[in-house]
Amino acid sequence: MDNRRVDVSARRLIVQPPEVVARYAMDWRHDHEWTQGIKRAELSAPGPDGGFGVGAEVTRTAHFLGKRIDYVLRVVAHEPPALLEMESVAGPFPMHVTYRFDATPEGGTTASIRIRGDASRHYRLFAPLMARFVRANIRKDLRDLARHVR
Repeated sequence: MDNRRVDVSARRLIVQPPEVVARYAMDWRHDHEWTQGIKRAELSAPGPDGGFGVGAEVTRTAHFLGKRIDYVLRVVAHEPPALLEMESVAGPFPMHVTYRFDATPEGGTTASIRIRGDASRHYRLFAPLMARFVRANIRKDLRDLARHVR
């Protein structure tokens, strides 16, 4: 097992349809409202169609382990209301973020977040701790997402 790899996920049932949940969660202008540690997000490069979609880039400013981190995520899959995948193209460590919004038979949404990355370089020694920290944060993200889409 490579102790530098981080692969964590969390899921939560949200009592709103996927269209409602995804509309809010896939809008980068809301990132700071429900994503732990994000202080600011901006569309730093639009996609080929001029808006948010595959190829678009979002720059996020966050605080992690007491440090300010600026990183850029590029959209690699955008299939509303079911899927949004982004990968880092600039930042302290490579990561791939997947947001899924699956309909439930009751009309709600199973929302899930998966983050995969490589904690090499500066964070290598902290990889196991970082995995626990990231898992706790994405659980809080989903809790806050559910609160915002009531």
